[in-house]
Amino acid sequence: MKNVTVRYFMLWLAFICTTIMFCQEETAPAAPVSMLDSLKAVNDSIVSELRSQVQELKLQGIMMQEQLELTGKSAKEDSLRQAERKARVDSLRNVTPGAPLIVEGDTLLVIYARKGGILPEARVSSAKSKIYEVGKRLTMFADSVYVFDSEVSSDVMVGEEVILSVTDLDALWNNTERLALAEQYREFISEKVHQLHDTYGLQQKLQSLGWVALIIAVMALLIWGIIWLFRLWKFSITRKLLRTIKSVSIKNYPLLDTHRLGIAIIFVFNLVRLLLILLVLLVGITFMFSFFPETKTFTYTVFGFIWDPLTDILKSIVAYLPKLFKIVVIVICFHYLLKLVRYFANEIASGRLKINGFYADWAAPTHTILRVLLYSFMLVMIWPLLPSSDSEIFQGVSVFIGVVVSLGSTSVVGNVMAGLVMTYMRPFRIGDYIRYDDTEGEVIEKSMLVTRIRTRKNEIVTIPNSNMMSSQTSNFTLSAQRYGVIVHTKITIGYDEPWQKIEALLLEAADKTDGIKKHPKPFVRITTLDDFYVEYEINGCTERAKTMPAVYSALHQNILDTMHGAGVEIMSPHIEAQRNDLPIQIPQQKP
Repeated sequence: MKNVTVRYFMLWLAFICTTIMFCQEETAPAAPVSMLDSLKAVNDSIVSELRSQVQELKLQGIMMQEQLELTGKSAKEDSLRQAERKARVDSLRNVTPGAPLIVEGDTLLVIYARKGGILPEARVSSAKSKIYEVGKRLTMFADSVYVFDSEVSSDVMVGEEVILSVTDLDALWNNTERLALAEQYREFISEKVHQLHDTYGLQQKLQSLGWVALIIAVMALLIWGIIWLFRLWKFSITRKLLRTIKSVSIKNYPLLDTHRLGIAIIFVFNLVRLLLILLVLLVGITFMFSFFPETKTFTYTVFGFIWDPLTDILKSIVAYLPKLFKIVVIVICFHYLLKLVRYFANEIASGRLKINGFYADWAAPTHTILRVLLYSFMLVMIWPLLPSSDSEIFQGVSVFIGVVVSLGSTSVVGNVMAGLVMTYMRPFRIGDYIRYDDTEGEVIEKSMLVTRIRTRKNEIVTIPNSNMMSSQTSNFTLSAQRYGVIVHTKITIGYDEPWQKIEALLLEAADKTDGIKKHPKPFVRITTLDDFYVEYEINGCTERAKTMPAVYSALHQNILDTMHGAGVEIMSPHIEAQRNDLPIQIPQQKP
């Protein structure tokens, strides 16, 4: 505008000078022709210059008018575009959650827009870290948070650090002015920064250190008191308990005598003392950490390690009480049922209660079988009521144990089944004198797995029940009780002796033998007529199954005495063919 004014002023000045010159021409004397021509030429140039200036001014006016028209049109378009953008933001605000700035559980503000290529979440994260950094400083001024406004953004700052920059787009999202929004954010951030400073500042640190010193003193006093009290009372209380508590013994075995009981009581005292000291240290150290905001979460974690398991255990116990009551009822019912079964088993075993077809010696194994079945049935009823019985781990371990037991107990199950079969077959009982293969002796033990036999040489032979079932056994005791066991032995006599004489001598020897029954009478059998001799067999019944070796020995002695007394030589005729005048082999009778 200043340039246009100067040009107008120059044109008016030239116009005035030209007019004055024309006036001077009219009043002044006539000048020479050359002078007039030069003046006229100058005047024409000035007029043409003025005309060109006027044209230029008109062109600039037209251009300015067009520029004004374009500017108005642009402003109008900008206002329309701004209204359209505002409407679009209003519609997006209902569906866009935004990125909240949350500091220690408090939501200070919500950012919806980007700043350049930075996402709202990144802006919030950066602002949060800076708020924590500033708020946790030991020293801080009250007016340190302020707003710095520029053409591009309004920055919420602390000293020379920018906490959050507010743009026009942020103001548009919040339907307010940029500076007003920045001031609002500054108030929120300033309040939170001062709250953090009150928590993490120097004054709070000094107070926390004071509390820590007090807790250390209290802990030291408590630990010293616990140690002093235990030293003072340990031996006196131990002596009183030893006078009160009696020695514990199991079947004449002194499990806890006075000496062991005293050691156990002192061990319990030391253990309680150690637990109390650890409890004081744990609680004290936990409280010390709780006074510092930086370690407060550690305090909660440590307390959680102790409190959470205890609460879980208590809740589990309370929730498990109904099932526990069911288990107790089941155990009590089966306990009395087992007592009833044992009563009947004892009555049958003693012979006071008799059942047709059920032997007294079946009572004990039947009681064992019923007890195992009842315990198994009780376990089946209790199993679903056990804690975590429906978990996959519990079921997997149960299946694994079952598979291991089934694979490793094949022979055991075979022996048990053989023992059960032998129990009800009754091939022998404890105390019977039996023969198994080459083993002969008295049965001293008969269990579900093995049978033990004591031989004549007092050797204890252990035989698995499955082997007993697969081999033949001879029961001498049972035969002796029912029929009498036949004791028999053989001798060979030459043909030169009449059989009537030999038979009479053998019967005489049997009659003299202690242990051979008179009824039925002993008898003699001629078993073989060999080329050179006759074989005689003497048979007699005896009830002494356990002392048969002694009966055999007495029988053999009596046979020798009777034969030698009658002058009968017990010698095979094989030798007589080569006797060569050898005297008869008969002992000489003593006078």
